[in-house]
Amino acid sequence: MDTLASSQPGSSKPVRFFKGGTVHTLEQVAPTRTLLEVLREDLHCTGTKEGCGEGDCGACTVVVGELRGGTLHTRAVNSCIKLAHSMDGLALWTVEDLAAPDGSLHPAQAAMVACHGSQCGFCTPGFVMSLAALAEQPPGKAISRETASHALSGNLCRCTGYRPILDAAQTMGDLPRQSLDTPAVRSGLRALAQVAQAEAAALAPRQTAAQGALKPAASAYAAPTDLATLLALRQAYSDAQVVAGCTDVGLWITKQHRDFAQVLDVTRVEELRQIDHYQHHMAIGAAVSLTDAYAALVAQRPQLQSFAQRFAGLPVRNAGTLGGNVANGSPIGDSMPLLIALDAHLVLASASGYREMPLEDFYLAYRKTALRADEVVGWITVPKPLPAPRSRSKTSFASGEFCRVYKISKRHEDDISAVCLALQLRLDKGQVVDASIGAGGVAATPVRARATEAALRGQPWNAETVRAAMATLRAEFAPISDMRATSAYRREVLGSLLWRYWLESQGSIATDLQSLSLEGPQP
Repeated sequence: MDTLASSQPGSSKPVRFFKGGTVHTLEQVAPTRTLLEVLREDLHCTGTKEGCGEGDCGACTVVVGELRGGTLHTRAVNSCIKLAHSMDGLALWTVEDLAAPDGSLHPAQAAMVACHGSQCGFCTPGFVMSLAALAEQPPGKAISRETASHALSGNLCRCTGYRPILDAAQTMGDLPRQSLDTPAVRSGLRALAQVAQAEAAALAPRQTAAQGALKPAASAYAAPTDLATLLALRQAYSDAQVVAGCTDVGLWITKQHRDFAQVLDVTRVEELRQIDHYQHHMAIGAAVSLTDAYAALVAQRPQLQSFAQRFAGLPVRNAGTLGGNVANGSPIGDSMPLLIALDAHLVLASASGYREMPLEDFYLAYRKTALRADEVVGWITVPKPLPAPRSRSKTSFASGEFCRVYKISKRHEDDISAVCLALQLRLDKGQVVDASIGAGGVAATPVRARATEAALRGQPWNAETVRAAMATLRAEFAPISDMRATSAYRREVLGSLLWRYWLESQGSIATDLQSLSLEGPQP
């Protein structure tokens, strides 16, 4: 076991994780110190590169592992915006850890060599780690070009060498498997869990006493594992910075150089890591990752698959949480327009109880929400879709529920929206019974297009109705002009997206670039 002192003073609670065959213990790690800083400056693992410092380029990609229910779950994440304390109790792999003890390369490395996938080499370790995470998929499942593209969506190659890297991804699947899941890793994680349990047991009497007049004990970085402790800490330390994946707060640290004396991490709270299904809705815990949350949404509404894959790159979706995206309140966050259109509600939790509200009512002004100082976002509840009528045509429909969400951005993947529009209509015999529309990038907060909804309700679902609603939608908001788009462009796009929605409801499929083939018809 290696014990190191971090180069910056901070929390009295050490950080312990399993890496390279041993448990590493880091003492006095500041709460805002990133995993990338610890790797490069303290552990001297310089294979992991610092590129953008904001989770966009993927040069810092590492693989993180956690034992849950006896299964090792691994995922690729960005170390540049992942706080070092969030690694406590987990397993970590960097590019230095992949080769076997005898020096033989991991399939991800061997495939990159065989396919000439490295040019300048700066981005290569990040690509290799994303490929290593991809290689952990169930054995016997072939890696398609599309699967490889999605797995590498968070990695940028500035030498434009994507073709050989994609070749390497597919070649890797043909090489002998070398799993990251080994007895040594499992043994190390179990040892870490025992240490954490012993620490929790030692702290329990202090927390029991704290239920009286004393505050709950908390280190500079607190990551409680149960909801009651989280809510007690939130009530006692309302000035602590709450993090739930850190994909946005991480940028405050790396780009704005902000510091926080105390951090409260909600991602270990077991009650908030669950997705619960009920008769009419599902409840997504605030600590559920964006990857898992969107998988649950797609399972109920398969038409959301393309949008889900465009929500940032895969490492960001693996680290970020749906609750964090919602609580952040950014007017250009992609989750909120969709959730608004789906009539989602929030359950806010505090030590004094719970309260529920429609998602759109949560946002009061730019970056200002209805969240009280002692509250956290607990769950996002999403109604289940109505069953499709048996009589619905494959090309168009006159009755049932029709949901779509559109993202307009400069890059297809791993980019922030200029406009995001989500629409859900319920029709009965060609008449609009109900309409729910959420929009992002057009106001100071994520918003509901109430005037446009009213213009659609009770109207026949035809081109004339849609054209009238387009005018209403364009007039309903006064978006700003910024680096992503002008106000006039955003208004024009809003109406055009509603027309696209109409075309798709009538069976049109050639409505975006994804439906086009640059290679032409195949013989």
